[in-house]
Amino acid sequence: MTFTHATTLEIRNQCPYTVWAAAMPGGGQQLNSGQTWSINVPSNTTSGRIWGRTNCNFNASGQGKCESGDCGGLLECQAYGNPPNTLVEYKLNQFSDMRDFFDISLFHGFNIPVDFRQTTGICRGVGCLADIIEHCPAELKVAGGCNDACTVFNTEEYCCNFGDCGPTNYSKFFKDWCPDAYTYSKPDELSTFACPTGPNYRVVFCPDSLRLIM
Repeated sequence: MTFTHATTLEIRNQCPYTVWAAAMPGGGQQLNSGQTWSINVPSNTTSGRIWGRTNCNFNASGQGKCESGDCGGLLECQAYGNPPNTLVEYKLNQFSDMRDFFDISLFHGFNIPVDFRQTTGICRGVGCLADIIEHCPAELKVAGGCNDACTVFNTEEYCCNFGDCGPTNYSKFFKDWCPDAYTYSKPDELSTFACPTGPNYRVVFCPDSLRLIM
């Protein structure tokens, strides 16, 4: 997938297991441990997402299912993934083409540690390296990850569809383990990061085993 004006996203799997990378826009691809997938996205992308899927099984037509992060049973995603999935979210060329904005969101739970940063290393990246699954509250544990409270309980307290909601005990749990991450539905300025627009970016699954390549 190529565009006249594009930003390159390099997606690396440094986990000791296979990850089925997913991207909107971009699709999806199986990444065995140590493999890399590069995609080009329009430089005016305003609602980009990247996440990893685990324990997937697809047939020759690219149809199947994943234990976590599944996107409608397709290898090449055409829609966002199901919780739990650790999300990288980004908006490119904002503020009159001056800034890129990005965050790591645990609002839909956690399944894989991840790091996101410029390939040039000009400004700080953002990461969630903790093994949240090991410490996940029993009521949020599911196969392949640690679910979010909205998905589990489906109440306004946790979903916060209306009104002025604040953090909950469950969102604070995620925040304690990954302080940079976005963990509930309302704006969190401390968890949204910006860089001058123009560079390419790298996503790394299980960055602790990579020692955060700069």
